[in-house]
Amino acid sequence: MALAQVEGLAFSYPGAEEPALRDVSLRLEPGEVVTLLGASGSGKSTLLRALAGLVPHFHGGRFAGRVEIAGLDTRRCRPAEVAGTVASLFQDPEEQVVFGRVANEVAFGLENVGTLPELIGPRAHAALAAAGVARLADRRTETLSAGELQRVCLASVLALKPTLLLLDEPTSQLDPDGAEALLELACGLGAAVVVSEQRPALPLERCDRVLFLEEGRLRLDEPRERALAWLDAHRPDYLPREAVGLPEDRGDGKVLCRLEDVTYGYGAGPVLDGASLELCRGEVVALTGPNGVGKTTLAKLATGLLEPQAGTVSRPGSACYLSQDPGRYLFSERVDEEVALAVGGDLGRARRALAGVGLAGFEARHPRDLSSGERERLALAAVLVGEPDLLVLDEPTRGVDPTRKAELAELIRSEAARRTTLVVTHDLVFAGDVADRAVALGARELVSA
Repeated sequence: MALAQVEGLAFSYPGAEEPALRDVSLRLEPGEVVTLLGASGSGKSTLLRALAGLVPHFHGGRFAGRVEIAGLDTRRCRPAEVAGTVASLFQDPEEQVVFGRVANEVAFGLENVGTLPELIGPRAHAALAAAGVARLADRRTETLSAGELQRVCLASVLALKPTLLLLDEPTSQLDPDGAEALLELACGLGAAVVVSEQRPALPLERCDRVLFLEEGRLRLDEPRERALAWLDAHRPDYLPREAVGLPEDRGDGKVLCRLEDVTYGYGAGPVLDGASLELCRGEVVALTGPNGVGKTTLAKLATGLLEPQAGTVSRPGSACYLSQDPGRYLFSERVDEEVALAVGGDLGRARRALAGVGLAGFEARHPRDLSSGERERLALAAVLVGEPDLLVLDEPTRGVDPTRKAELAELIRSEAARRTTLVVTHDLVFAGDVADRAVALGARELVSA
């Protein structure tokens, strides 16, 4: 008997002109690992929400067809009724966290499904250990890096011991080692796993089957080997490839940002201690390193969003910073108006910037109606339109499909001569495509490659 069955599923969000899903049918068997691929806005997240029962109950909208999970019809049961069977890890861990203390956050889901009180603590701590973050049990969630928070959310999911695990961009904020460990752990649970990824190499190595969504329709549903052949013929950008080496040549233009012996901490101790970095006009620099070592902190120091507690930062020109979660900072009712905020309301410049990131035709859309990857590109247009001297992009490929990543790399390279660009990323393939040099941020030092 299938663990999950979807028949003729169609869904449109409230007020949307086009459906997010169109006549989707599929079956999920116990224990199988399925990779879900498709461009940004193709319906991947919507399909995962439907499998969790969140569509239509949580989002509203127009729903047709049938989704059945472990014999339960999601039209007739609430999401809470399938919570013991299905667990989801979403793209944005910040939106999944409820409590201020890590151990309480992991225990929360267990309490909701009626776990015996004497079992909650041990299961929560065991899940944190399995996710590799046992040391964070007593930390405040607001003090964690994005990658650490993603692992805490994974622990919350693991603690429930689901039979169907839904992962929506689970590695988008993790360093390569953390991403591999997360998928290895998820795929080894014995649960059925559906993983939606825009960094497809790791899930394609481990899956039994591949689904490909395009404009809400299921274009591909095949076992792994046949799916790889289809991708090679029709969507080669999605096939894994080896990361290319990072060239060592540096730009020789004017120094536009210099950090000298900077130190910064958030309370317990310094996240950065004596870090130095120089950025010159004309070069693109990739800043890499494990989660929690201070990459975002350094990026914020470079742009002036934080002031160093020791050391100096010099920055003779203008600076813009694109955060890891730009969707949290959208203000306007229209896409073009959002971009125009940076240039005094100049809609002409805003629309040209939107076209440059592949969003021509989106001008009148509401920013909140865009997919995660589309919001990332909107935010990029909003910082590029101001033509800063220093551009800092913090995880710019999060939620962006492989085709758009290639376009983003080309865009960054085409404008490199105008400014200095610092790209904070765990996506080493993208770093290889875009950067002139890489800087690895370790426990206490910067190492240039």
